[in-house]
Amino acid sequence: MALRRALVVLVALALIAAAGYWVFERSFAQGASSLRAASNGRLDLFASVVEARVRRLEPVPATIQLNPVVVRLLQAPTAAHAQAANDYLARLNAHLGSLAVFVLDVRGVVLASSNTSRRDDSLRGEDVSYRPYYLEALAGRSTRHFAIGSGGHAGYFASHPIYDGPRVVGVAAIKIGLDALEQTWPMLGAPALVTDANQVVILSSQPQWRYTSLLPLPTERRVDLQLAQTYGALRLPLFPLSVDLSVNEDSQEVQGLLHGDSARISAALGQAPGRADFMVLGRSLDGMDWRVLIFTSLAAVRHQAQIDGIGGAVSVAFLFLLALYWAQRRRIERQKQAAKRQLEQANAALEQEVGRRTQELTDANTLLRKEVTEREQTEITLRAAQNERVHAGKMAVLGQLAASITHELTQPLGAIRTLSGNAVEFMRRGNHSAAQENLSIVARLVDQMARIIDPLKSFSRKSTVRPEPTDVGRTVEQALFLFQLRQRHEQVDVDNRCAPGEWIAWCDANRLEQVLVNLVGNALDAMRDAPRKTLLISAELRAAHEPPLIAIEVQDTGKGLSEADLTHLFEPFYTTKASGAGLGLGLVICRDIAAEFQGDLTARNVPGAGACFTLTVPLWQPAMHPKVPHTLPRP
Repeated sequence: MALRRALVVLVALALIAAAGYWVFERSFAQGASSLRAASNGRLDLFASVVEARVRRLEPVPATIQLNPVVVRLLQAPTAAHAQAANDYLARLNAHLGSLAVFVLDVRGVVLASSNTSRRDDSLRGEDVSYRPYYLEALAGRSTRHFAIGSGGHAGYFASHPIYDGPRVVGVAAIKIGLDALEQTWPMLGAPALVTDANQVVILSSQPQWRYTSLLPLPTERRVDLQLAQTYGALRLPLFPLSVDLSVNEDSQEVQGLLHGDSARISAALGQAPGRADFMVLGRSLDGMDWRVLIFTSLAAVRHQAQIDGIGGAVSVAFLFLLALYWAQRRRIERQKQAAKRQLEQANAALEQEVGRRTQELTDANTLLRKEVTEREQTEITLRAAQNERVHAGKMAVLGQLAASITHELTQPLGAIRTLSGNAVEFMRRGNHSAAQENLSIVARLVDQMARIIDPLKSFSRKSTVRPEPTDVGRTVEQALFLFQLRQRHEQVDVDNRCAPGEWIAWCDANRLEQVLVNLVGNALDAMRDAPRKTLLISAELRAAHEPPLIAIEVQDTGKGLSEADLTHLFEPFYTTKASGAGLGLGLVICRDIAAEFQGDLTARNVPGAGACFTLTVPLWQPAMHPKVPHTLPRP
């Protein structure tokens, strides 16, 4: 008996310890995930601020050659022309708020500068032909990079060639200050830094990190940097911490791991000695070859997880003691009932049996009502969860299209910026016709951006499922529009045989578009490495089914699906994509949406081509839905 009690105690202690450890691990994982999400949000905000404050002035050098005083200076570098160019550059620099704007001839000598009154940063008359921004622009290419100027002031340089006809006669350059970015460190709430394309720290919330190298620079690279004087005379020591970085090429997110002694890591990050728990996250800044890294402490998350683990262990221990108390109480109660049954004999036993059966029926009735209520609530919850899962799928597709959408909007925005600047200059000269023409182009570009944004707003809205007559051809066109840039970039031939007005389905238009977007996106992913890229979309009527169905087929020319893929394709979390490229829920959500419309989603291989997905939706018939106005063309 003693051995049995000892075994029970050991099992209870093991369960308590296991419960505490499980609660600790779960709490730590949830806390780290929440902290990662918050840090990623701050990183996105910081990256937006950096790009807005630095990159907004990149197009300026391309507009300098529009001023005739600059071209005259390069054609005839006289003192009068130089003074006129200096005055123009000084006004431009004061308007933009940059550090300096200057013009170089083909030999790399600064002929005009906005800062002629400042001896430490004028550059006028200096030979900067060793600078990469001069060499790239002289070759006819616009360039931009970080460097330390001859006066010892760091800045972001952007340059553009100046043409006189087809010939490059000079270079226009702008130096953008980075001091304003130092005020943005508090928004990150943790030690942070920014590196350039050479993995050298150029900005940091920790002054001792600045101008250190995350990775050892090869001797040849050091010689090139010294010749170009990119970092002046600095020696670029190694970063005090060993960091391994990995970059997600799709989202440009950066994650890293710290290596080394805990005390050394804590001291470098300004933390108290102890266990060094830090999460390294970052972003690659679009178009700048810069990366921003943030070192977020996990100490608070681990402390909270320890508290939760202790609470979980205490809760299990309490439940175990409560179970022991209940078992002991039940044992004593059984003994009392046995003695009572012996004293009261048959009549008492009969009354007890009647009471017990009555109580069982009452409990069963109560339990049945409770189960009915719970099942009704569960059905409501499941419907809400399904709607949220469908909307999350739409948001995931929009996240994958974010880079393409940004690219589509960046080009018109850059053009609007340049054209508006040109219009101001033309109006200043009195050339109102040229200014009006530029403003007309700006209006067309704004309309172009609106045509890009409106379909996205319609696609992303969160709506309830409401079947209605839906034009299949129009929905297919809207789905293809979201991938327009990707189709051009990957050179995909689209054969769309679904003409608007030809097929009218009875379903929710927004949900149908979501399924088509998912299928088209999967088809483009499957043809990423294919030698021939053709996307075929067609539809046909299946009148034998009741009600009649419209079968929409999306066929690609990829490598097709394996037997294992065809068997498990519509299982949750099964994916044919590389690790990290998909969760395996897209096709599951699409099949559930099709089932809501009394349709289906199937997949098969096409001999000599790739995979073909077939989506069936009910055909709209006015006789089946008499309350719907007959405003759409009949199929």
